[in-house]
Amino acid sequence: MLMSYYQGRDKKKPTGGRIHYLREKKKHELGSAPTETTMASKDESRKKTRAYGGNSKLRLDGALFVNLTDAKTNTSKKVRILKVKNNPSNVDYARRGVITKGAIIETELGDAKITSRPGQDGILNAVLLK
Repeated sequence: MLMSYYQGRDKKKPTGGRIHYLREKKKHELGSAPTETTMASKDESRKKTRAYGGNSKLRLDGALFVNLTDAKTNTSKKVRILKVKNNPSNVDYARRGVITKGAIIETELGDAKITSRPGQDGILNAVLLK
């Protein structure tokens, strides 16, 4: 059974007291599970999902390559990802190989920092470090 992700207000006050609601939870207050983009084994996989207001998001499930930009030469290349070195958003993400914005990855050309949001945009862009 899937659990829903409620994004409304909690039934507790910051002091621990109860809040009595005058209505039930609404459909537009539901969220979705976070897309934890990992290194793919074969090919990149994307999912198109409906977002709030009828908008759409492209969620990147797995990735083999990254669009890597070198700031010194001002060039971009499609480079293979070797591993996730560090992820400041969550300590466990680096261990599990989850790629989010700000993650440091190891590529064929060196270490790079992710600048895009793969769970929201469906693409992986990075900037070469040093």
